[in-house]
Amino acid sequence: MPSFDIVSKTDMQELDNALAGMTREIATRFDFKGSKCTVERKDNLITMLADDDMKLRQMQELLKGYLVRRKLDPGCLDMKEPEKATGNSLRQLVHVKQGIDQTLAKRIVKAVKDAKLKVQASIQGDELRITGKKRDDLQTAIQLVREQKIEQPLQYVNFRD
Repeated sequence: MPSFDIVSKTDMQELDNALAGMTREIATRFDFKGSKCTVERKDNLITMLADDDMKLRQMQELLKGYLVRRKLDPGCLDMKEPEKATGNSLRQLVHVKQGIDQTLAKRIVKAVKDAKLKVQASIQGDELRITGKKRDDLQTAIQLVREQKIEQPLQYVNFRD
């Protein structure tokens, strides 16, 4: 039976390259001279430290711009609210989304079942598997999932006949 998987993976090497480019630009830009703006990544958490709100917003725009340059979707980032750090500086935690969480997976499965397609959707950990008898049914399921308003980037992989 033909099948494919729906996953949500972020290439961490490309993310590291984007953060390195962002760090270089912060070090050389005139409006960041003399400031203590830093960006660090540990596992799936990016920590941005900025002197004030304006610099933090500029850093957010830089991060999104560098992600797009590296062909990563900025939708993979979950920006938390900025919080006060030492002195007058601000700290913002950015979570990098990996995998499909249960609520989103259930929403996708429900949408596929409500469309009454001749496919079966099953949740397998942090990914979804869609199986059907015909390739055309699977392609219709991919189109249906793409039409959903999902803010997280999804990849359609492991297509088997």
